[in-house]
Amino acid sequence: MVEELAKRERVPARIAKGELDGKMKCRIWKKLHREEAERFHQAYELMGKNPNLGLQEAFGVIQSGLPVDDFLKRRARSKKKEEVKIARGSVKGDGVDAFLGKLKESGDELIVVLAERTLLDVLLDVKAVALVLKSHGDLEKLQVVAVTRRANWDSISPPLERDPKLSQKPAPVAREPVRRPVSDPRPFQALVGKPVKIVLRNGLTLKLPLREVGPFDVVVGEDEDKAFFIPLHAMMSWE
Repeated sequence: MVEELAKRERVPARIAKGELDGKMKCRIWKKLHREEAERFHQAYELMGKNPNLGLQEAFGVIQSGLPVDDFLKRRARSKKKEEVKIARGSVKGDGVDAFLGKLKESGDELIVVLAERTLLDVLLDVKAVALVLKSHGDLEKLQVVAVTRRANWDSISPPLERDPKLSQKPAPVAREPVRRPVSDPRPFQALVGKPVKIVLRNGLTLKLPLREVGPFDVVVGEDEDKAFFIPLHAMMSWE
């Protein structure tokens, strides 16, 4: 009854409840609080035109000045952004960090796969947003598609499957994680030790056992010497 009266009179639920409890009438409240009453009137008008819109969302639309569809899209992105943040925070990266640490300590020559070329280099350090390479210096992680030892690449590279369209025109990496095809690491956790098929943004397709999962990356391979480091942002799809 409260909600029904509030919608009919276009007032806050507390005012509708007050009238039902024998207190101030809704029409009196609207006369005494014209500015606030007008905001509620506008909000209920929007709700009438957009049945899926809640009262708080209607106020958000009014405050933002955006069209309803644009506001809802922005709200959905904000919600997904928070979900990605929670997802990343729930996954520890110790295994992936240990793998990169061993690559660094070994001094082995590595193949760093980028969208349209590969680099031959040695890993000196790992920063939050970059790999520090001996010859190429700081390389932003967003550019990295995969990293593996040169010996492994030389032995596995020829038979690798490649998506022809992505090979010709690699997909770009969205700066916002919520706009990327893969940003949530949690589904990978239950698959450690099992084979996965990963299509990367340059068309490279790997079918290998999943070894490690971190907040931002995974490691796949038959064993550590033949493993690939793959950032989630480099993935187009996986199964």
